[in-house]
Amino acid sequence: PRHDFHPHIYGEMMMETNNVSKRLLARLPNYLNYIKSLPGEATYISATKIALALGLGDVLVRKDLAKVSSGGRRKTGYNREGLIQDIEAFLGFNSTVDAVIVGVGKLGQALLDYTGFQDSGMNILAGFDIAPVQGKSLGGKKIYTMDRLKRFCREKNVRMGIISVPADAAQEVCDLLVECGVKAIWSFAPVHLVVPKNVAVHSENLVASLTALCVQLKMKEKDGNEL
Repeated sequence: PRHDFHPHIYGEMMMETNNVSKRLLARLPNYLNYIKSLPGEATYISATKIALALGLGDVLVRKDLAKVSSGGRRKTGYNREGLIQDIEAFLGFNSTVDAVIVGVGKLGQALLDYTGFQDSGMNILAGFDIAPVQGKSLGGKKIYTMDRLKRFCREKNVRMGIISVPADAAQEVCDLLVECGVKAIWSFAPVHLVVPKNVAVHSENLVASLTALCVQLKMKEKDGNEL
């Protein structure tokens, strides 16, 4: 299973208390995906091999792995299965956090029905919207009206909220989720959110990511034309 679909917010919460860098948290799922993709007979894996495969510096990968695992050995490297377990434990994949989505349009419904999040320890219980078209998503998960959000979150001990609403409504929804006791927020709204210090927040700016990719494309094309 792939784990790079979203930034794991367990990691975001750990960063607040343990001073773990966001860049490290972004790289670890990529390490995990690569290690899991190796053939079953690959018992050991070295930091050098991971670095070469992912186009990263050898020293960087060694430092990253040293922060999450003590199983590395000279010449032999890391036991593959042991390293997988160490990375998953560091990222919190071995425990489950219940979440809700607010805003069940096309993007929200796609997130609601995506089953891959369960592999990363996030269980999306339900979706909430101002005026849900139907009582269930395409994947069969329940969608409720906003007036049921507070009670639902408190009864289910929901710790994570996903925001998929327009920018002008995002802060209001964020404030409401904080009132519901949510401690981590993953937002797809293109706006900066203000939260209390004890709440972790990560914003996905799809436009910014696309812009960066387009710039990289132009640079690659330019380099190709100069050859």
